[in-house]
Amino acid sequence: MDFPVTFQIFGKTILAHPVFETLGIFLGMRFYFYLKRKSSEKLSFNTSAAILIGATAGALFGSKLIGNLENPYMLFENFSLKRVWTNNTIVGGLAFGLIGVELGKKIVGHKESTGDLIVFPLILAIIIGRIGCFLTGVHEETYGIPTDSIFGMHLGDEYLRHPVALYEIAFLILLWIVLKINNKKLDPSGFIFQIFMLSYFTFRFTLDFIKPKIEIIGNLGTIQLVCLCVMIYYIFKIKTTIINQKKLKYENTNAS
Repeated sequence: MDFPVTFQIFGKTILAHPVFETLGIFLGMRFYFYLKRKSSEKLSFNTSAAILIGATAGALFGSKLIGNLENPYMLFENFSLKRVWTNNTIVGGLAFGLIGVELGKKIVGHKESTGDLIVFPLILAIIIGRIGCFLTGVHEETYGIPTDSIFGMHLGDEYLRHPVALYEIAFLILLWIVLKINNKKLDPSGFIFQIFMLSYFTFRFTLDFIKPKIEIIGNLGTIQLVCLCVMIYYIFKIKTTIINQKKLKYENTNAS
């Protein structure tokens, strides 16, 4: 296979990454609305609108912010609006999308968790997007460092590199299977989303050790620092959820 894979669209040569990224977002959203129609949980129009606007605005802002802060030296030394707009990362999108959703829910006064329904559409969207990352090779910064391992692949230059996009696809497929099997066992509402977020950000934190990066603190890059913050947040979040669930079961047992 020759990298990068490109498509001819309206007479222009387009890299595979933005094509698959757009396809992933479209199919992920369609899958989410399909699950939403089947769900017994019905949200008011105001709540749904607040969540959608918060998630979209937060994800857009966060993906650009963290994407550009991956290399802050280039951002400030050679500023370019085109570079600012094209740099993005799913890590920033997920982290700030979460913040946007929580702010939206706070504005309309909705306290219940709404994240479980988006988990599988998110995984689907990321998998499709990562296919585009793989097909783009080294022509965008979504590739791994050189390696002598049996997993090394030529991605468009002279080096054998870790195909990190394929690693992520494999991880997400496995995570999908595990969450699907335990879907009905993971209670209360919102717990599946918490497990997904902790699992994905832990994986990304680890994966970035075999990706080229600018070290910000110690040997950690910007994405890893964001992952670390989200991991700490969800470790405490999950711990609190488990404790509250145990208290509720204990109270129900005593009441009966």
